Amino acid sequence: MDELVLRAQRFINSYSVEGIPAVEENGKTSWEVMYALTRALQYELGLTTLSDNFGPATLARLQSQYPVIDAGTHYANLLRIVQSGLYCKGYDGGEIDGLYNDRVAASVDELKTNMGVDVAFPRGLTPKVFKALLNMDPYVVVAGGREDIRSVQQWLNGRYVGRANFFILPCDGHFSRDVQKGLMLAIQFQLGFSDDVATGVFGPATKEGLRNNPLTVGSTGTWVNLFSAAMLFNRRPGVVFTGTFDSLLSGQVRVFQDFVKLPVTGNGDFPTWASLLVSTGDNTRRGTACDTVTQVTAARAQALRAAGYQYVGRYLSNVPGSTLNKMIQPGELDTIVAGGLRVFPIYQTFGGSAEYFNYAQGTVDALAAIERARYYGFKAGTTIYFAVDFDALDYQVTDNVIPHFRGIADALRAHSAGYGPSIYGPRNVCSRVGDLGLVVNSFASDMSTGFSGNLGYPMPENWAFDQISTVSVGSGTGLIEIDNNIVSGRDSGQGSFAPAPIASNLDVDFDMAQRAQLLSEVQNYLVSIGVPEDSFPLPEPTVRTTTSAFGLLMQYDAIVTALARQLRMRKSLIQCPLFWEMRKFNVLDPIADDNVIAYYRDGNPLGSPDSSTGLAQIFAATAINSHNHCVTQNIIGGRILDTSSDGDMWEVWQQLHSDDGYNISTVPLVLIWNASLLGQGRPGLDYGEEDTRRVMGRYNSTDPDGEYGYQLIGLYRVFEKYNAPLRG
Repeated sequence: MDELVLRAQRFINSYSVEGIPAVEENGKTSWEVMYALTRALQYELGLTTLSDNFGPATLARLQSQYPVIDAGTHYANLLRIVQSGLYCKGYDGGEIDGLYNDRVAASVDELKTNMGVDVAFPRGLTPKVFKALLNMDPYVVVAGGREDIRSVQQWLNGRYVGRANFFILPCDGHFSRDVQKGLMLAIQFQLGFSDDVATGVFGPATKEGLRNNPLTVGSTGTWVNLFSAAMLFNRRPGVVFTGTFDSLLSGQVRVFQDFVKLPVTGNGDFPTWASLLVSTGDNTRRGTACDTVTQVTAARAQALRAAGYQYVGRYLSNVPGSTLNKMIQPGELDTIVAGGLRVFPIYQTFGGSAEYFNYAQGTVDALAAIERARYYGFKAGTTIYFAVDFDALDYQVTDNVIPHFRGIADALRAHSAGYGPSIYGPRNVCSRVGDLGLVVNSFASDMSTGFSGNLGYPMPENWAFDQISTVSVGSGTGLIEIDNNIVSGRDSGQGSFAPAPIASNLDVDFDMAQRAQLLSEVQNYLVSIGVPEDSFPLPEPTVRTTTSAFGLLMQYDAIVTALARQLRMRKSLIQCPLFWEMRKFNVLDPIADDNVIAYYRDGNPLGSPDSSTGLAQIFAATAINSHNHCVTQNIIGGRILDTSSDGDMWEVWQQLHSDDGYNISTVPLVLIWNASLLGQGRPGLDYGEEDTRRVMGRYNSTDPDGEYGYQLIGLYRVFEKYNAPLRG
């Protein structure tokens, strides 16, 4: 807690004005605090409509009433807003006493210097600086930022802040959406656009202006400053901010042009400007790859090949419930190859919002993609592009997308025998997932130029395809609409296929129309063996009821189904121990988990090196032994782990504890290992009931003929009653 920010929050909460909401007094700067200060300013300026937006009306009123705020300003609450804003930005705001004293003046001067506008605004606090004060932009380098980028941000602010529609950019050393727009405005100002014409949009007039201002070795001046700034923002190694286009800069341009597959000229020509400024680059370029939701017939293949295309991206599956039939059709791959084209596969069902993405769903997607890819005959070495088809903000990449791709990578590593995980999505998403080594290639969705994940982010280093435009190719029966893609050469697709036989009698997703009926039968069975709906008089999540455990089981039905299909075993066999352990969760389980955390994280020797944890209550040692057995039997892929290694034990335990998808994925491996310990055959689609009972009995006991197995076999019969009729 920052005591001075707390004082600012208390000042905000001293207002008793409709439209100025109270803020939490936690001593932490946030958008909520800045919005409240903005509303307080609007109130003090006499505006009748208060909003979070420091917009044109607020700026105009401030300009007319207080064009400069300094020691001659005697308006206590206005100055308290300034002081509060300074504290929230990390500067000395005085005492929030309504006085523009020497401390406040020094902080305002420091703030303007950090912004790069101290020369443009030498005296006091001006309206544009006030606007920048009441947002969350930093004006010092923050984690991962670069001083050379910050210097460009300051240069842009100092040079263009006097233009009406140019507002102070962050100076944090990071290229971002706002900085990209600021650079585009600077280019338009350099082209002579008036304030009402300059919008920061890469439109026809801007493109024409850049075509008319090429840069070559020997060029000097502001155009070179702007070009070198764009190179820096795209994180080109070795580039410095300069006003001289020398041979060194030309060489760096050549490297960039080769990287994005432009003609290598070494000049600051229009195609290079375009690739530096917008994600599509020059979207009139014709690529050699495409992707399409439309079946490629012989006539369409011929049209594509005639237009110069060599690679086609096609979908492995449809979106459930959609009427759009976008997946590869019977015989289509042979037609494509006969037409002289190669194919790269894309997997996408939904993927249009952050809520879809998590480790368990990543596992489901990977297993479904494996099944479809094998069905179509894609061979080992194929990379499958999994789609992130929404404007993922950075925190959503961290919280949702990265765990999702960990699930994909783990599942492909374990079950695919040679398929590589790759990603389709905005630049930032591709780069962040790629930087963690979770994907082989990136397919940049650069056509979405307005996406936050494309604006202000360079091309991913591992890009294979770059989607830049939608075009139509061919005519008559050969007419086809495609997304036009530039090719890097990292992925040459597949040109031959060996379709796998269609598997039968596999389990499928549960028919949720029967959910209530199945729950009722599960409840009745459990009551019959002495397990009531609620075994403990304690609220969740301290314990679970039958209904809540069943709800979790249904929530994860897709991953259980996918695992059963992939491992060719009965879904009911996985469901029984998983459901039982979720239902039996109690107050002692978290205590055991805390002891393990204390042992590894805190180094407490009185803690425990292992506990049964997560949804299915699995020990790390059990998970490792099961994993190793399945690896040595070539059931899954992966490295051998060591139960005597604290590093392996802690890593596996944490995944079991915190990642439901990983925990559930371990259940069938434990059952397979149990069968080997009992000298039984591996659980399969025709596994007998007696073998099933003994394998489940071994899940939570060394005695396969104990009570546990007999309790679960009755539950198994209930699940089988509903699962069996659904199988194809």
